Amino acid sequence: MKKTALTDIHRQLGAKMVEFAGYDMPIQYTSIRAEHLRVRETVGVFDVSHMGEFRVTGPDREAFVDYITVNDVKSLAVGQVQYSCMCKPHGGIVDDLLVYRFPDHIMLVVNGANVEKDWNWVNENKRGNVQLTNETDDITLLAVQGRKAEPLIRKLTDTDLSKIKFYWFAEGKVAGASAIISRTGYTGEDGFELYFANRDALTIWNALFEAGKEFHYEPIGLGARDSLRLEMKMCLYGNDIDETTHPLEAGLGWITKLNKGDFCGRQKILESKEAGLKRKLVGLEVEGTGFPRHHYPILGVNDSKQIGTVTSGTVSPCLNKGIAMGYVPTELSAIGSEVRVDCRGRIFPAHVVKTPFYQRPY
Repeated sequence: MKKTALTDIHRQLGAKMVEFAGYDMPIQYTSIRAEHLRVRETVGVFDVSHMGEFRVTGPDREAFVDYITVNDVKSLAVGQVQYSCMCKPHGGIVDDLLVYRFPDHIMLVVNGANVEKDWNWVNENKRGNVQLTNETDDITLLAVQGRKAEPLIRKLTDTDLSKIKFYWFAEGKVAGASAIISRTGYTGEDGFELYFANRDALTIWNALFEAGKEFHYEPIGLGARDSLRLEMKMCLYGNDIDETTHPLEAGLGWITKLNKGDFCGRQKILESKEAGLKRKLVGLEVEGTGFPRHHYPILGVNDSKQIGTVTSGTVSPCLNKGIAMGYVPTELSAIGSEVRVDCRGRIFPAHVVKTPFYQRPY
């Protein structure tokens, strides 16, 4: 397994370690529930250095990235971040990713489990005068998430964080080290993702902990990252989206700019839209003590026929009820539609609810 620049620190802190995306990663330090609530209540940090970073340079970089992603790259200003997807010609999702626009290059941030696949995909579809560099192994990425993230990081930087809007970034220094300071995250909370060189990882990690004492700052594992993103109905690649799903049925029509011009997968996605979507990804609230999990069957109300599958599920630490995501026939996708979930042989009523499941109180 690969190690991040901080793997040894996680082990020293007593984290439970697992293999994830080829890396030795912390799944939890204390408990998933406690870590989840720490992020919701104050602030915590995730080591997500397994994520991939690709640098795109050359005069045709904008046109190239615009072709391989579904969102409108031409609309990005320097310093802005964009959530997007890459799709196969048949419309299936290769990966979801972030697109960062710098003055002289574009950075693509892809899922850790897909780095090799994505790297091959962007190279296979390279067009125009562009150069690609895989910087994944050179960068440490920390996600500092929670309502106290800004006052914490403010103690370590001269960059005016109040001027960094949601899905924008700045280049500055954190604890004296050069870093990209991005107001993004995967938790639904305010927060920042910090990109910096591996050599500065221990310095920034220790500085964050020293500055964060007054905010009850804690390290958070990937287990809580999963439950936090699920409360916000944020898709997880490999669960909620993959090459068998296209952006519109996954509820990602808001990032799929069919009118921007040609892009990979556009024709098939457009055809699906014109034909009418046959299924949609919805949020489900499970009644009683049901604990929905990935792959559990979703059933109709009047018989035992399976109509869908839970793609992600848990008992929400904040809501104290079972919540899930799953694809159901379009006619059952309206808010309030009733279904049932088979939780290892026990059948629980469920209904489609408005998402995100959790609304932050600030």
